[in-house]
Amino acid sequence: MSIQGRVHSVETFGTLDGPGVRYVLFLQGCSLRCRYCHNPDTWTMKGESVTDSDSVVKEILSYRSFIGKGGVTLSGGEPLMQPDFALDIIRQCKDEGLHTAIDTSGSVPLELSKPVIDEVDLVLLDIKSLDDQQSFSLTGMGNANTLATLEYCESIGKKVWLRHVLVPGWTLDKGRLENLAEYLKGFSCIELVELLPYHSMGQYKWEQLKLEYTLKGVKEPNSKDLAMAQAVFEKQGLRVLMSGIAKKEETKVG
Repeated sequence: MSIQGRVHSVETFGTLDGPGVRYVLFLQGCSLRCRYCHNPDTWTMKGESVTDSDSVVKEILSYRSFIGKGGVTLSGGEPLMQPDFALDIIRQCKDEGLHTAIDTSGSVPLELSKPVIDEVDLVLLDIKSLDDQQSFSLTGMGNANTLATLEYCESIGKKVWLRHVLVPGWTLDKGRLENLAEYLKGFSCIELVELLPYHSMGQYKWEQLKLEYTLKGVKEPNSKDLAMAQAVFEKQGLRVLMSGIAKKEETKVG
């Protein structure tokens, strides 16, 4: 039975959200309000057309020749805000032999997210901050659900690529990064730590939505800062990827 859901946009030739070339499906809805969010138009469910999982998978399969050695990634927003929709898409894609990944902040309680995490091949988990108070200041929500999600992935042996945004004046701090690296080194499920330099490319969307962008004026990290951050995690034996700032080309749905 096909499941209804809301899709924000798609990226048909994604190279930044999991291994290989991927079809990236951005779902609508998010409970976080990250100060640096580059897709604030994904936050609510309003104004987006309803589709269904069968139609989505049919469209994905039309790109099989391009993504056969890569796969499909569900992103957002927060894709686990629509767990049944996400789960059905993932199951159908796996039935078709496609690798599946989900890009999540882990903000959704485990009682809702477990079925999706159990099914998907790879979890791209974004820890906003190891400091619960800073996490709340940055996103409007603490980190308890996120850390519980990581611990659950460890308990079931689920592969994780850990993501962390480096925000000058916030998370781009040597002491905070050392604490995070020390914490992460104990998780065997983490295959990769992906460090994401802060950028303000989504600021224009905040202005279009008449929202206050509170990080206005914050400069992107310099090469010295990025080298420091990478060295902190590598010192703990973690494999590190410093992501570029390539702009994603998305196709709006609906």
